[in-house]
Amino acid sequence: MKILTKTVQGKTVSYTRMGLGLAALGRPGYMTLGHEEDLPAERTREAMMLHAIQVLDAAWAAGIRSFDVARSYGAGEEFLSQWLRIRNISRDEVFVSSKWGYTYTADWKVDAPQHEIKSHNLVTLRRQMAESSGYLGHWLRLYQIHSATLDSGVLENCEVLDELARLRDGGLIIGLSLSGARQSDTLEKAMLIKRGEESLFGSVQATWNLHERSVGPMLAAAHLQGWMVMVKEGLANGRLTQRGISRDSSLGELCHSLGYTPDAIALAAILQQPWADMVLSGAAAVDHLHSNVQALEVSWKPEWNSKLQLLCETPEQYWQYRNQLVWN
Repeated sequence: MKILTKTVQGKTVSYTRMGLGLAALGRPGYMTLGHEEDLPAERTREAMMLHAIQVLDAAWAAGIRSFDVARSYGAGEEFLSQWLRIRNISRDEVFVSSKWGYTYTADWKVDAPQHEIKSHNLVTLRRQMAESSGYLGHWLRLYQIHSATLDSGVLENCEVLDELARLRDGGLIIGLSLSGARQSDTLEKAMLIKRGEESLFGSVQATWNLHERSVGPMLAAAHLQGWMVMVKEGLANGRLTQRGISRDSSLGELCHSLGYTPDAIALAAILQQPWADMVLSGAAAVDHLHSNVQALEVSWKPEWNSKLQLLCETPEQYWQYRNQLVWN
């Protein structure tokens, strides 16, 4: 996999077109279709760490050098840091990003009534920045607001924005991840925020997939301004994999005719967007990771766009469905 470089907020970073996100690897429960089938039979912390290391090793062997975690991904930051140390991987060999704003509350229980709590205040930022630094240290290059939305008020919280500017000036790239039906509105507001003479943010991680494409134009605008654009949930929490796609759907028919898996085509659809710097695989098993990586080999044909347009949903439809997914 080719190593690319980009200058973001005056800092030159190296990254790969595909990264690995640890949302489904760092905790025993997640809202991806069939998640329980991907994990060890005994979902102890020790077993999960060994499993995560296996997937991380497979990602490294496939050429992936970009890794994304968050404070709320259970032990995701811990697992990633353990792997980086065990494999003696240097800071210059990887691009590591993490996020703050959610606190993991499930206590390693799959059936917990609540898995995470959102809080975008200064106390949470300072506490979680210290925690992330404790695990990831000098490897951490990008720190993001986790699921920034207009109603959270984080983009109007001057204390938080000033602290993020201090972290930016101290060497970190500052970004935000998005969620919800108003991703575009949130990103548009974030792009106007400055501290000093520069934009506060230099990176965005957004949901874009064959079902939910509404944020595309704003991601293109951010890309034109030099932001790093990362795409998450490219497989719509498993809906765009063999677990969620029927043979007679437009994607299923295309995959059958081409010999590719649905996930490879769905991720290739993202990679062919001119504004997409990186797409994150959320694979929680080695075989799924290998299948995801096949997206890099797909030679996209323009005529596929109209065929796959049938999969597109309104943002409201998409996020309503996502909010009903069960943690497993």
